[in-house]
Amino acid sequence: MSGKPKISYFYDPDVGNFYYGQGHPMKPHRVRMTHNLLLHYGIYKEMEVFRPALASAEDMTKFHSDEYIEFLRLITPDNQHEHMRQLKRFNCAEDCPVFDGLFNFCQIYTGGSVGGAVRLNHKQTDTVVNWAGGLHHAKKNEASGFCYVNDIVLAILELLKVHQRVLYIDIDIHHGDGVEEAFYTTDRVMTVSFHKFGEYFPGTGHLQDVGQHRGKYYSVNVPLKDGIDDEAYVALFKPVMAKVMEMYQPDAVVFQSGADSLTGDRLGCFNLSIRGHGECLKYMQTFNVPLLVLGGGGYTIRNVARCWTYETGCLLGHDLDNKLPVNDYSEYFGPTHELQIQPSNMENQNTPEYLQGILNKILENLSKIPPKPSVPFHDVPPDAIDQDAMRVKEDPDAKGGGAEAEAARRSDPRELEPEDGDVDDKPSRHDASMRDVEDVDGGEKKVKEEKVEGADAVKAELGDAADVDDPDAAVKAEKGGEGATDANDGDAANAGGPGIMASDHGDQ
Repeated sequence: MSGKPKISYFYDPDVGNFYYGQGHPMKPHRVRMTHNLLLHYGIYKEMEVFRPALASAEDMTKFHSDEYIEFLRLITPDNQHEHMRQLKRFNCAEDCPVFDGLFNFCQIYTGGSVGGAVRLNHKQTDTVVNWAGGLHHAKKNEASGFCYVNDIVLAILELLKVHQRVLYIDIDIHHGDGVEEAFYTTDRVMTVSFHKFGEYFPGTGHLQDVGQHRGKYYSVNVPLKDGIDDEAYVALFKPVMAKVMEMYQPDAVVFQSGADSLTGDRLGCFNLSIRGHGECLKYMQTFNVPLLVLGGGGYTIRNVARCWTYETGCLLGHDLDNKLPVNDYSEYFGPTHELQIQPSNMENQNTPEYLQGILNKILENLSKIPPKPSVPFHDVPPDAIDQDAMRVKEDPDAKGGGAEAEAARRSDPRELEPEDGDVDDKPSRHDASMRDVEDVDGGEKKVKEEKVEGADAVKAELGDAADVDDPDAAVKAEKGGEGATDANDGDAANAGGPGIMASDHGDQ
């Protein structure tokens, strides 16, 4: 690439109409809020704006099972009580409820991600943005962590038709388990996930989980603790990703920009500012590799909209004015009405020794990756989505959904966040009574926290991974069905345990 990158932006004004249910943390409305900010900053004019073609059931079964997709296609709030066994089988419960238009919602966000991959394959753009995508927890045969169809896996499969190697990066606070599991045994996809680890959904993503068979050392997990701040996060992210790019040399990059790793997130426990979060995306842009940028988690929706707006600006080379323009959702952004947010004074539990131990082990594992092979492609499969079906939106609807949808959304006070709808405070993760509830409901094994200093602390925190020569020895033979809720999947060990909402934060 040379000069200013060409950016394609996928958005469907209907996406903000979908509603998971009263009190549910996942609110697709955040995508509409993001889009509205982009309109009022005026930067959407610098991108090619597309309304995605709807992904078909056939498109989805490139990864998911036929039975599961047929279930999603037919299930509704009205008939779900007639299909209790299937609801349980496909994990559609509290975290992943059946709501009006569920399958259409999946078609929209998946169509944007796969359609974006098609444009990258045809070299029609340098970067694609689909903030509605990034639902990284969905499994082949079940929903998980607020995710139903794994648009990321489907987009990567599309990219693999043309690109020999694809790199997946995940900065959501929850482990990107669904994507890792899908590509755990191949060297054609490397997955790198930075996430909270320990008594946290989905419970997977240990440092020792490095992949299996041909995929050994092609899964990279960066387990972190509460309170990590910009300085520590970026100081770990950049050397890890520099080594990944040096050793793996991907032909395309998929970047999941989950915003629940921001400070003050309703379900999160990190302490990143929007600038710190965006610095990771800006760094990956410097490698000049075709880039697919997706959304993901993020449950304090005013900050999600801020973050994704800022990062869209970064991709376009703009440092947006901190004073937010007047927009259709200005009441959400008071009292400051500013783009940036301030980190809290929470303690960073990630000591320098702990982070250095993680970095050392990851760099050691990456050094074992063989050089990139030179294998040309011959027959390229047809596109999953017809490009003619992607409609260019020359004059996007400034309201992003219409007055009728807006009125319906505002009729439920739980959907309004500026005051009490989505406050930042949440049950303490260290509250004794909450831990008792988790013990009863989830049967989670609790790990004692010990105060150890220096090298002993690193080994205590990292376990055998701090000095094991063969991390694969500790890897499970299979990555089974995950737990049931939030933006990240669970592991077989957690099957049947509490989901994102229950195990992490009690009753939201």
